[in-house]
Amino acid sequence: MQRSTKKEFSQLIGKHQAIIHKVTLVYTNGPADREDLFQEICLQLWKAYPNFRAEAKFTTWMYRVALNTAISNVRKSRNAPGFEKLTDYDGALDENPLEAEQVKQLYKAISKLNRIDKAIILLWLDEKSYDEIASIVGTSKSNVSVKLVRIKRKLEELVLEIEKQES
Repeated sequence: MQRSTKKEFSQLIGKHQAIIHKVTLVYTNGPADREDLFQEICLQLWKAYPNFRAEAKFTTWMYRVALNTAISNVRKSRNAPGFEKLTDYDGALDENPLEAEQVKQLYKAISKLNRIDKAIILLWLDEKSYDEIASIVGTSKSNVSVKLVRIKRKLEELVLEIEKQES
């Protein structure tokens, strides 16, 4: 691959690496697993980059590759994804302890969803449009809308369960 292509790819990954971190956070059990999945996603992005045709935004394509890699990784390991404390998540949670606890509970609840529901809610939390979510997960816009309503209800139930368990 040409040097300019390598540099372009590195810049794009650097600029949008938060996407990969979000995916690895939701689909892994701990820091070592997150690092392994991060590397695997980068490898798959690198392999697929020559075929990126810019028909969609780079971030949409990147999410699709990252989520497909994460889901494949879960299938391979046959281990249900779990949850680990988010103490090292970008340091953004340190500002407001109550908000930090709510975010931890939300991610703990998300970790209990199935693989596709995790992908949909992750994309929605990242403020992707219904069209973009549908494109990434390979479903219709109306299906995304219906699934999001159900996922939000399920997350409310799961967060209440988590609160009960922790009190």
